[in-house]
Amino acid sequence: MSQAQTTIIADSAAIENAAPRPKAAAGKRQRKKGVNGTAITLVGLVILFAGWAAAVKYLDVPSYILPTPLAVWKALWSGLAVSPSSPLGYYLPLWGTLKNAAIGLAIGSGLGLTLGSLMAESRLIEKLVMPYAFALQSLPKVAIAPLVVIWFGFGDGSKIAISALLAFFPMLINSFTGLRAVEPERIDLMRSLSASRFETYRIVKLPNAAPYIFAGLDMAVVYALLGTIVAEFLGAQQGMGVVITQAQAVTDVAGVFAALVILGAMGILLHGIVRGLEARIVHWGDRGRK
Repeated sequence: MSQAQTTIIADSAAIENAAPRPKAAAGKRQRKKGVNGTAITLVGLVILFAGWAAAVKYLDVPSYILPTPLAVWKALWSGLAVSPSSPLGYYLPLWGTLKNAAIGLAIGSGLGLTLGSLMAESRLIEKLVMPYAFALQSLPKVAIAPLVVIWFGFGDGSKIAISALLAFFPMLINSFTGLRAVEPERIDLMRSLSASRFETYRIVKLPNAAPYIFAGLDMAVVYALLGTIVAEFLGAQQGMGVVITQAQAVTDVAGVFAALVILGAMGILLHGIVRGLEARIVHWGDRGRK
């Protein structure tokens, strides 16, 4: 080997070692984005609470209309600094709400994905189901919630039913749209390989629709929680909706705000869980990399 070749190989190796690896660089950028996003969120939270406290103090807002952040924190802490099995805390109501929301989410999203898949595979099923799905979605859920309570009772059945009803439509539309968005060339390729319809669905259509499905799940998980709360407002023995109703009955506005803070935190947590699952499963999608 000549000296020139040796020099070229050495220079190439030095350049390769000096250049950051793509995966490491991508991971570093993603962590940096995460840190920046967290910092921006915290700064916005501080500004929100400072403006809130200043508005209550300098505008003389009565506490029964808008409590101070300190009063909300005390109400929140009084429900968290107790035993998880205590009926005076937030843990048991929160568990009941999340349990019913999770069951409703599983039922609603499962039905939405199944019907969305069938509609994407059959024009006949699409024409039969789609008009009724839009008609059902256009009905105000608060108006039909009393009917659901009459049909399913004041127990967990009505909460699960309303939760599933709200989670159904986002999954239906997103799965249908994603399955129909497959390039025709990929379908033709599977046909040329003598693949069955199920094999085409499993290998080509379902992975292609995965980002759409997770986008629908991202909305459905929040709607499922909302549906459970709506059902608890109408009549229940346990749940965060009951906590809000009881606090409202005694004009405990700080307690209402504390319960709303918990529900907001749960919504953010559930959204983060869905995005985390999407990043691990749909690693080729744009949403998973952001």
